[in-house]
Amino acid sequence: MIMEKKSFYDHISANKRNSVFLILITLGILIFLGYFLGLILGNVYFGVTIAVIVSLFMVMITFVAGDELILKASGAVPADKRHHAFLINTVEGLSIAAGIPKPKIYIIEDETINAFAIGRKPEKASVAATTGALKKLNRTELEGVLGHEISHVKNYDVRFMMITVVMIGAIILLSDFLLRSFIFGVGGRGRKVHPALIVVALALAILAPIAGYLIKLAVSRKREFLADANGALLTRHPSGLAGALRKIKNDNTKPTRTANKAVSHLYFSNPFKNTAILSTHPPLDERIKRLENM
Repeated sequence: MIMEKKSFYDHISANKRNSVFLILITLGILIFLGYFLGLILGNVYFGVTIAVIVSLFMVMITFVAGDELILKASGAVPADKRHHAFLINTVEGLSIAAGIPKPKIYIIEDETINAFAIGRKPEKASVAATTGALKKLNRTELEGVLGHEISHVKNYDVRFMMITVVMIGAIILLSDFLLRSFIFGVGGRGRKVHPALIVVALALAILAPIAGYLIKLAVSRKREFLADANGALLTRHPSGLAGALRKIKNDNTKPTRTANKAVSHLYFSNPFKNTAILSTHPPLDERIKRLENM
């Protein structure tokens, strides 16, 4: 039996559904933590309200941080029209094709093949590419990588992942508070809580951070698959993007000190090449396989 190839739109629709589903699971864990925290404190509504307030507060802090800090920490400098004409022209052309404003364009002095996009909305987006990508990729491959990053901008992936990371952070904070409430008896004196609920709450407090981290990895991978599909649709050359991934797979160059693990999920490919289980990116072979199947 011959397997029918999926279209660009099939991949895009499936990844969007999966990403939303994973976010809903994260939100459910957060609400459950708030609920059990409320049981310990003696007021369920108060516990859920705390969960919501903590999440909103963390989102506000993240919005204030700004993209400039990430660019500065990565050693990114503005692209020069004279030396990086193809890069600038390609980003501009892909932006027009995607129907978004042209992002600011930066260069990172790094011999690895990589790139990333940041910006909470297309009007304030930036795209950065490493010198290794400019040197080692041919034009079709570089266009594929840039199409992937432009797709991140168009799909609001940076904002989406920011919200995901913030929600996971809120889960970790609430889990820690819930555990401390059991250890130190915060709000528990004089209140009868069913033993089964105590067991469930303890299990949730211990397992929620682990589940949250795994969900973050899953969401990040889904968004990478989505950007691959969107990027291939944008350039109409999935082979170019697949070729870039093959070169990354065979490239043993180590990233410079500017590569930061805190923002590794933003990159086109994980600069630290973690194991498949712990990486925020899908396995390179799986990404290549999906692109070849389009």
